[in-house]
Amino acid sequence: MLNIIKFSTIIFFIFLCAPLYAAKPSVIYTDAVTVVFEEPLRSAAVQVADIYPTIKQDLEKIFHWSVDFQPTVVLIQERQHFQMIAGTDVIVAFAVPQKNTMVIDYSSMHTTPFTLDTTLKHELCHLLLHHHIDKVNLPKWLDEGVSQWASDGIAEVIMDYNRSILPQAILSGRYYRMRALTDRFPRDKKSLQLAYAQSKSFVDYIGREFGKGSILNLLNSLRRGLTLDTAIGENFSISFADLEKRWLDHMRKKTTWFTYLTIHTYEILFCLGAIVVIVGFVRLVIKKRTYKDIDEEEG
Repeated sequence: MLNIIKFSTIIFFIFLCAPLYAAKPSVIYTDAVTVVFEEPLRSAAVQVADIYPTIKQDLEKIFHWSVDFQPTVVLIQERQHFQMIAGTDVIVAFAVPQKNTMVIDYSSMHTTPFTLDTTLKHELCHLLLHHHIDKVNLPKWLDEGVSQWASDGIAEVIMDYNRSILPQAILSGRYYRMRALTDRFPRDKKSLQLAYAQSKSFVDYIGREFGKGSILNLLNSLRRGLTLDTAIGENFSISFADLEKRWLDHMRKKTTWFTYLTIHTYEILFCLGAIVVIVGFVRLVIKKRTYKDIDEEEG
């Protein structure tokens, strides 16, 4: 029965991911992972099959949980086709936990800062979290924040990531309340980037404030079936509202106008340079007119 379900899942994604003009996708099966791909990506598919066991072991060491399921990785050759499937041009990969499937835009994997192994690790983390924690107890911000925390950063999943977006939001007060990021993230690029940045920052704060093990303890509480509020109270002895307030206080102290200006050093220097050029040009024009007036008077 499990083989039938697995086969049906693969066939579903083959039909979903293969455009009418493309060749029929190929499949590589191993004991650990299944890779679905278009034939030009065979070497990439072999690479996925080769590196997957190491990535699996890395996550098992981080979470002390077993990846006791066999995922499917779908590699998409063209960026435009991936965007059509994902419904957005912001991300380079996504996970479908209900089907233990990861879909990756391979065309972006050779563009800095994206790498195949880190992207694969990020998406597998999503599958692992959903495999062990009931969806109702796993808010979107925690799912994304932990996946970024475990896979080394936000830049690995977001196109054209703007690192000043969170400082800007904190300084202006235009950030999201974490409760607003419980079920889904916004769709437009700027808002989605902010949601990702907040999620990572909030999870990072928990790790710094309460120790690295606190994130794992929180996840294990959710795995046991506790609600988020109960799990936070059990592990940190504060309410979710207090935890969010402490994070915001920390971010406000950390994020100053000096920090914001530092982030935009190159842009500021460029603007100042442009202003100097303009001022110099204006002064040159004025000087020429002055000389012209003097010549006319002398004439």
